[in-house]
Amino acid sequence: MWAALRFRLVPAIKLYLLGFKVLLEQLLNKRLKLPVMPRQDGKVAIVTGGSRGIGYEVVRHLARLGAHVIIGGRDEQRGLAAIKRICEEDKSIPVEFEKLDLASLQSIQQFAVSFKKRNLPLNILVNNAGVMLAPEGRTEDGFEQHFGVNYLGHFLLTWLLLDALKDSGKSGDVSCVVNVSSSAHSIGEIRLNDLNSCQHYSAHAAYCGSKLAQVLFSSHLHQEMQREGFPVVSCAVDPGMVDTALYKHLCTPLHLAQSLIARILFRTPAEGAATVLSATLSPALDEDSGGGYWANGRREMTTPPTFDPQLPLSLWEISLQLLGLQ
Repeated sequence: MWAALRFRLVPAIKLYLLGFKVLLEQLLNKRLKLPVMPRQDGKVAIVTGGSRGIGYEVVRHLARLGAHVIIGGRDEQRGLAAIKRICEEDKSIPVEFEKLDLASLQSIQQFAVSFKKRNLPLNILVNNAGVMLAPEGRTEDGFEQHFGVNYLGHFLLTWLLLDALKDSGKSGDVSCVVNVSSSAHSIGEIRLNDLNSCQHYSAHAAYCGSKLAQVLFSSHLHQEMQREGFPVVSCAVDPGMVDTALYKHLCTPLHLAQSLIARILFRTPAEGAATVLSATLSPALDEDSGGGYWANGRREMTTPPTFDPQLPLSLWEISLQLLGLQ
């Protein structure tokens, strides 16, 4: 009993202390502004969870730069409403919505098949959608929600679209995979023998672990692409503490406090999107300098767990096995 209670309390305390530290750092730093970015005419981008929050701002900016953007999301009505808002600025903006439920491997496969049938290039993949502190539950295929949606669903999506990314990139103008992670990865733990949190469940630990998994996946994918000589780069991004709907699963008192504080102290979705877009569109992002971990609008050092050479490989291999890709 005490062990289970400790397993729930310790990750929660760590996460809230980290949140306080991150918020303080944000307040002490200058507000993020997106630098001037090059036009993206002729390029195709997919953004998961692009109907609201950070994802919406990423979609809006990419589309304004001329990219053909596909929003992948669960809620068609919300997606079409987002497109309507974007097109009110310019009706010629090329943006569309496709159904994609990251909690369903079948939905992910259908999305990938549908995209490939169109024979479009794929220059940018932004794995943005996610859940945070969700109650204990399982995806359609039996995976713990944070692990299944934040990490494994995006792993499968990226894997299925990897050939399109490889074919679309070229020297000096590489394709890019961006995984929207979090500073919470720094206190995350990967338990390879219990990825579905069956032994003990903590929403805080599950969330942090899924964000660490994203960083490890991003790093390993980048190394694989560079080793094999493909014009694809992969990076992980921490957008900071942003005023979005991601915090909806907080308990009622904390959610009320967060809602009040967020309006004043958190970054806006546009500011949160600035680092994502900087990592995605930086002119310096090529085969030699791409990849890495981005925060506060620039590339930064990652935390010690990401430097363990065996952990990313082990997680990669287990993920392939879980998805039936080996």
